Amino acid sequence: MRVATLALLAAQGVYAAAPAASPAAAGGAHSAAPAAAGASSKGASSHASGPDPDDVTNWYIIKCLLWAWLAVAGSTIAYTMYMHSVRYIRTVACLNDHNQKFFARPVGWQGALKKHIFDAPLFRTRHHREFRLSSAINNVGTLPSRLETIWILSYVAVSVALTVMNIKWGLGTVKVCEQVIKRTGFMAIMNMIPLFLIAGRNNPLIGLTGISFDTYNLIHRWLGRIVAVEAIVHGAAWMIEKVYKGGWAAVAKSEKTSSFILSGTIAACAFTAILFQSPSAIRHAFYEVFLHFHQALAALAIGGLWVHLEKFQHQREIIMGVLAIWCAERVIRLVRLIYRNVSGSPTKAEVELLPGDAVRLTLHMPRPWRFAPGQHAYLYIPSIGWWSSHPFTVAWSEDSVSDVEIEKGLSVSTVSRLDVLAPRKATISFIIRRRTGFTEKLYSRAVREPGGRFVTSAFAEGPYGDGHLMHSYGTCILFAAGVGITHQVPHVRDLVIGYNNGTVAARRVTLIWIIQAPEHLEWIRPWMTEILALPRRRELLKILLFVTRPRSTKEIHSPSSSVQMFPGKPNVQSVIDQEVEGSTGAVGVTVCGVGGLADEVRKGCRAWMGKVNIEFVEESFSW
Repeated sequence: MRVATLALLAAQGVYAAAPAASPAAAGGAHSAAPAAAGASSKGASSHASGPDPDDVTNWYIIKCLLWAWLAVAGSTIAYTMYMHSVRYIRTVACLNDHNQKFFARPVGWQGALKKHIFDAPLFRTRHHREFRLSSAINNVGTLPSRLETIWILSYVAVSVALTVMNIKWGLGTVKVCEQVIKRTGFMAIMNMIPLFLIAGRNNPLIGLTGISFDTYNLIHRWLGRIVAVEAIVHGAAWMIEKVYKGGWAAVAKSEKTSSFILSGTIAACAFTAILFQSPSAIRHAFYEVFLHFHQALAALAIGGLWVHLEKFQHQREIIMGVLAIWCAERVIRLVRLIYRNVSGSPTKAEVELLPGDAVRLTLHMPRPWRFAPGQHAYLYIPSIGWWSSHPFTVAWSEDSVSDVEIEKGLSVSTVSRLDVLAPRKATISFIIRRRTGFTEKLYSRAVREPGGRFVTSAFAEGPYGDGHLMHSYGTCILFAAGVGITHQVPHVRDLVIGYNNGTVAARRVTLIWIIQAPEHLEWIRPWMTEILALPRRRELLKILLFVTRPRSTKEIHSPSSSVQMFPGKPNVQSVIDQEVEGSTGAVGVTVCGVGGLADEVRKGCRAWMGKVNIEFVEESFSW
């Protein structure tokens, strides 16, 4: 906020009284140069007595950009608060209403917005299904949604318009380049504020706006591309001006003799390198290398700008603010990491090999955590991945008695009677599927260990994610594919317990899980056994299992009417139609799985938007 306030005050003219000898643009080296020979003393005196007109224009443009940011953020926060209020009121109103007919009716304008804007793919169906060039290069990106595309195109258009606005194109090459240098310098620095703010895991806007980390990642990438292009244009305009005045020899001399120019060149090169490593194929093919290289380049760019802006105090203060955002986010992560994992006995990870190229990782932590369904944590396992961290959805969590009481030989009931305030521990479990990199190393280690089990030191950072709860929906439809079940199991437990306690609106919950083989059921067997034993579970929960690659039809059998198993893939549209036709109250549909499944579920939900009160929630995580 300090950075935004500083920029806004500057835009309103607080810095307008600064002498022209103190340039205001990031690339305005020419402004600090001696006045051109032949300039009249009257003109020089007039110029020194007031602010540079170009700087006044640039600060005005920055003011417009800041107000645009505030308007977009404010309207998004207001809409999010409205939706939270609607869901809360709906939950309370439906606690004792078994029909919930009032909330089953759609709100016309909301249904149209969700169907055609908020939940719409860019074109027909495809959104999160990855593009593939070959079996070796299996992820070269996805299509943004319609709303994301509108935002991207709008912001690119606004950035271009603000960059070229009021540039006096008829004044000649040198004058035009001078204006472009200043303008692109201003724009690049100001866009770095949101670029760094939304890049961190502790982005405060996630909770305020309800926008997912995945979407903020997309916005971060496009803001980074805009900053990189502005930096390139900034440097190119300076080079054109320099060559026009003194040839390439003047460019070489400036690079050798001026730390101002050299540091700016280093920063521009760092931004350019970030731009060329941003495509999805590169990020996914070499993720860990990309991440460390990306962070090193960002640090190099900040360092270069710090030296480059030595004589530009106001712009340097903005860079200080950007650096403060970055450092504060890292400090928060470190403090949370230490607090959660270091207290008495440190965190230990118990890894168990599972069928289907997966492991169950259970963390025994010294402090209790409060996880909401759908949240995730970042895991650090030094013996596997050194200092790197990787996000995984929390599949199960519960508190347990601390080691102190266990070592004393006291039973749980005795402990609870002796000291209800005794320290307790958290047990948090994840299902991790073998892929490449970190997960490959973790799985291989489990294969090598006797019995497929081992214990190692670990650290967990979190919880993260807004945890979109399903409490307010009378009908909940939960889709999962493969390891995506880790997102849905906590929702199922939460809803069944809430139904029994009378604290949720849910009256009908259907879990659809698509797996390749029956042995994948072992991934969640202990947790599902506990859920199936909960009171009144049969009144609420129905489970549909689809096995896509059964070895034999004998493997496919339905244990009961509430737990049914089928061979092959489901007809997603038919499943949604059947559940919606028999629904109670508002319908909430959530999906966690491969991109193709998410696109099919979205298509099925959009067919009902405007006809019933239905909301679609997709859980995805991409870099």
